[in-house]
Amino acid sequence: MVLPQDGSQRLVIDVLGGAEPRVHDPNAPLLYADDLAAVRGDGIFETLMLRQGEVRNVHRHLTRFRNSAAMLNLPEPDLERWQAATDLAARTFGGGEAALRWVYSRGRESTGLPTGWLTVAPVGDEIISARTTGVKVMTAERGFRLDLSQRSPWALIGAKTLSYAANMAALRAAKERGLDDVIFLSDEGNVLEGPTSSVIVAAGGALYTPPVDAGILPGTSQASLFALAEQRGWSTQQKAMTVPDLLSADGVWLVSSVRIQARVTQLDGRDLPRPDCAAEVEQMATEAVTG
Repeated sequence: MVLPQDGSQRLVIDVLGGAEPRVHDPNAPLLYADDLAAVRGDGIFETLMLRQGEVRNVHRHLTRFRNSAAMLNLPEPDLERWQAATDLAARTFGGGEAALRWVYSRGRESTGLPTGWLTVAPVGDEIISARTTGVKVMTAERGFRLDLSQRSPWALIGAKTLSYAANMAALRAAKERGLDDVIFLSDEGNVLEGPTSSVIVAAGGALYTPPVDAGILPGTSQASLFALAEQRGWSTQQKAMTVPDLLSADGVWLVSSVRIQARVTQLDGRDLPRPDCAAEVEQMATEAVTG
């Protein structure tokens, strides 16, 4: 079965509910009312790019998925089973661009057995257009210090958990102000990440991103971009940065698996001109995520 790509179709795979992953009717219930994903946001997820029947950058997502599960003390995910579910989704959904999402929950309160499912949905026009038009961004306090992950490991900094309500609230706040996205700052004023993206800065022929130990999610797209950039002769580095560093840089981008890259065209009301290196950086980001 191949689903039509008219934007109305959604694919759901039940990963853990049977002997093997199977296609689930997207209009039929999947979760029980006491599933801890819905009750407490107690679980993890990953979002991958599905393009022309192939899922991109799978190994980096599998590694982060396993690491996030360990941070939450979830049962270790069967990565081969998740890979099989991903392959089934790619075969079933067909061509075009889509966001493929793994969701792994601690499961039902009454049984303690984990729940896992996968969804696929076409990429929206707004996401695609941001790759060429860029995004207007505001900075916002994240509400924690740089050392939170060391002081409070239960805060799960660096795990891709289902508890994304604050991230979505930040994006809504940006939209209400006529903007597109957000870059979070620590209490000290250090640049962290976007609600759904990593921050990339180009300056002086090098690419920079905030250090993971600053309390951010390790970016799969950022890692792929840096690996390719180094092959192309660019210097790359994790570096502590503040807003003045972004304003004085050659260029700033938000990178992620589905949007791929979006250049920051305005930051806190200040226009950021398109740099000479923009075409090269954006091409590398596209190759790194989709190639």
